[in-house]
Amino acid sequence: MYDYLVVGAGISGITLAERLSNDTGASVMLIDKRNHIGGNCFDYIDSFGLLVHKYGPHIFHTNSLEVKRYLSLFTLWIPYKHKVKINYKNKLYPFPINRDTINQFYNLNLRTRNAVKEFLDSSICNSMNENNSEKYLLNRVPKDLYEAFYKYYSYKQWGKYPSELPLSICSRIPVKLNTNDCYFSDKYQMMPAEGFTQMFKKMLSNKKIEMVLNTDYAKILDSVKFNKLIYTGKIDEYFDFKFGVLDYRTLKIKFKTFPIEHYQDTAVINYPEQKNKYTRIAEYKYLTGQRSDSTTISFEYPSERGEAFYPLRDEENLELLKKYNRLAQKNENILFAGRLGEYKYYNIDQAVLSALKLYKKIVSKK
Repeated sequence: MYDYLVVGAGISGITLAERLSNDTGASVMLIDKRNHIGGNCFDYIDSFGLLVHKYGPHIFHTNSLEVKRYLSLFTLWIPYKHKVKINYKNKLYPFPINRDTINQFYNLNLRTRNAVKEFLDSSICNSMNENNSEKYLLNRVPKDLYEAFYKYYSYKQWGKYPSELPLSICSRIPVKLNTNDCYFSDKYQMMPAEGFTQMFKKMLSNKKIEMVLNTDYAKILDSVKFNKLIYTGKIDEYFDFKFGVLDYRTLKIKFKTFPIEHYQDTAVINYPEQKNKYTRIAEYKYLTGQRSDSTTISFEYPSERGEAFYPLRDEENLELLKKYNRLAQKNENILFAGRLGEYKYYNIDQAVLSALKLYKKIVSKK
């Protein structure tokens, strides 16, 4: 008899299992259909001795001191500032767009924030109604820069142009007036010193947590006794797609290793042009701080089929989500959490913070 059955051993499920077992002494069965813990943050040592991320690069960054302090209980950190470039017509540009990007793209020599702002203000198409990602972007960058960096990259990534995507998709990407080339602006930016998987293992070290991998929870549901279910899988799948299927985008990832110190000059390079079927190339040594005579990179190919990575939170899908949420609220013994359970695009820290909030809510009701 378990106090909790937690379905899904990703960030959210692991955080909840850790808190419930270590903080309240509850017994937990944590189950996952994959053969590993960590969800899409799973990393491992490849055959060349290099630490790589199975599902593409994942970077820890947060403004939440609570999340930083919590995860620091289970890992030491190495400093890391994530940097991305765009390869457009075989030239590399800093991304997100900053002053250097604009100077390089337009062959200018703008030297101040005000100069950049004046240039953009004179070049953009002002639209009062920002009701999609295209209008949001065209209110911030000139049309030729939008088409070069965003339009076709978006189509490859999402299967839709920015004009077909909700505002939330592209509004996460800033346009900077300075020369700061860091991708994130969070106060805390670092990587777990031994990788995410080792951190997760420490989180799950309590003997009150029983791990079951390579198992579909539905197949053992009748043979396991528990008081409460925490479900971090797809909310629509839990309800047998009663109202229809929530849409996701996924990635096919291909790895290659080369007998050289570095393949590219930064961790991630985006490829927005249609001639490239992949959207980006990641080199993991930049993320992990490893030193080696060889290097492993990955190519990301967006797809409609495969593991659910990115919720497509457009108007149609959000209406469908409302129906599933109404069903979910009818049973107090089932809690939905995480990117799939809540159908939200969570960064690592956001997933942890949401799980901690749910844990506090569970405890407060006791």
